[in-house]
Amino acid sequence: MKKRVAEHNESDKNTFTSKHRPWVLKGYFDVNGTEANAIGIEKFIKKQKSSKFIERLLEEETVFSGVLAQLVRVPKLRN
Repeated sequence: MKKRVAEHNESDKNTFTSKHRPWVLKGYFDVNGTEANAIGIEKFIKKQKSSKFIERLLEEETVFSGVLAQLVRVPKLRN
């Protein structure tokens, strides 16, 4: 998790994430499955291009289904 945030914040490539730095980790999830599954879910979330969608993912009452059914909520991060 820390590695992915560092990659987004420190990459020399001109990408979407580089244009919106610094990225701050607001929450995280475990994925039941492989690293490939986790990357697929990350890509799915990014394709939504919606901060409101991400905010809904972080809400405790959100029930995951479909592609997101593999997500396992990890307790809230502390500031």
